[in-house]
Amino acid sequence: MKVLLLTGRLAEDDVRNAVNSARMPADVLVLDLDIAAFITPEHVKRAAPDGYDLIMLPGLITSDFSDVERELGTKIRLGPKNAADITHVLDHIEEIELSSRTPACALIAERLARNAEETLRRIEQRARPTVVVRGVGIGGGSRMKVLAEIVDAPRVGDGALEDKIRYYESQGADMIDLGLPLDATTDDVRRVVRIARRFTELPVSIDTLRPDLILAGVESGADMILSIDGSNMHAVADALLERDVPAVVIPGPGDLESNVTAALELGLTVIADPVLSPPLNGFADSIARYIDFRRAHPDTPLFLGVGNVTELIDADSQGVNAILAAIGAEVGASILFTPEYSPKARGSIKELRRAAEMMALARERRSPPKDLGEDLLILKEKRPRPEVVPPDHLDVMSARSSRMFVLDPAGSFRIGLCGDEIVAVHDRMVIKGRTAREILDTAIDLNLVSRLDHAAYLGRELEKAEIALRLGKSYTQDEELF
Repeated sequence: MKVLLLTGRLAEDDVRNAVNSARMPADVLVLDLDIAAFITPEHVKRAAPDGYDLIMLPGLITSDFSDVERELGTKIRLGPKNAADITHVLDHIEEIELSSRTPACALIAERLARNAEETLRRIEQRARPTVVVRGVGIGGGSRMKVLAEIVDAPRVGDGALEDKIRYYESQGADMIDLGLPLDATTDDVRRVVRIARRFTELPVSIDTLRPDLILAGVESGADMILSIDGSNMHAVADALLERDVPAVVIPGPGDLESNVTAALELGLTVIADPVLSPPLNGFADSIARYIDFRRAHPDTPLFLGVGNVTELIDADSQGVNAILAAIGAEVGASILFTPEYSPKARGSIKELRRAAEMMALARERRSPPKDLGEDLLILKEKRPRPEVVPPDHLDVMSARSSRMFVLDPAGSFRIGLCGDEIVAVHDRMVIKGRTAREILDTAIDLNLVSRLDHAAYLGRELEKAEIALRLGKSYTQDEELF
């Protein structure tokens, strides 16, 4: 295929560098204008390029080139929005059908995402799970499943418990765990299990060492029990066997090996938890325990409590969860267990679900977890965009801030976050929305802004609020976000 890329003078170097980095050869034609996004059908007509199978335009163009396409007898399609993505598009150009309406970068992203989704579906269909809990396969080649814990569930009000369950479901949890405090009663257990069963079809587990609470949970319909060890195993074994409820077996009293052996001898369905230790408190040694146990018991599903790390390290959770999921994949973990207990760990369920899918895709491709169609890149990027180089013929002025403040006669705004929306409170009304642009556009349409400096200020603050909303951070008007 012979491909021609059209561009303007300012982007020429970036476009040529991207083309030179691609495996697929292509030519570059620089038209008589500075900004490539301003290319019109008339520019292409005057250039009249000939002998090409495909002419690729910048992805930001919205004009209709169908008449020029018919006149030249050559397909004219949109390339990516940014020159940095041209290499990636050219390398996949034989695999996709470019569009005259949708930028190529979006098409490739959609294609990779669809391929990833289909591959994950095949992985689950092909798997032979070691344990199946309410239709959710665990082990046996299936994707690692995310178990989301509701800490101290009996202390959460009924409505809040329902909200938490629905939130975890929306974030991609595969299973819901009801954590029980030491002072919980059997009535507490029955109540929270009953509520959970009413509002979710996902498997529901309870986490406690007390035999009376375990029995109450099993009787109420819990699908899995966490924290079975030498102190409670014999007291609850008959109930677990009668209802075929799997048990997560932990060390103490006695080591994990002896407890797992005892549980298997009783006929229990076992998921083993060697216990992941917090950073600088035996973290590396605990990973070694997982590796040793997996080698000794290759078919026993493993439970990885990643919350022991994410909750106990002051670092952004995305990267921590990604590397913990990679460790889980290497040691053969089947369940990734975490709460979202502290604000810094908010979003961990969604992050672990994405990370678990990435590891399944990478294992399928036999590659590192990159370029999969899914990623956990939120604050950083794979391909940097080109810098803006000021033209030499223009004067350069150093920016400075103005200390003057003039109240807008149209009124002022108080900006904040409420739930999953940005709220802008004006003297006369409240505007709610999820993006800075829609709120600012609405304020301008309603004549609630009359000064340029006020509009610029609102744009800055609303954009900060939107970034905070998307990152799960707090936002306070007039304070730095980072």
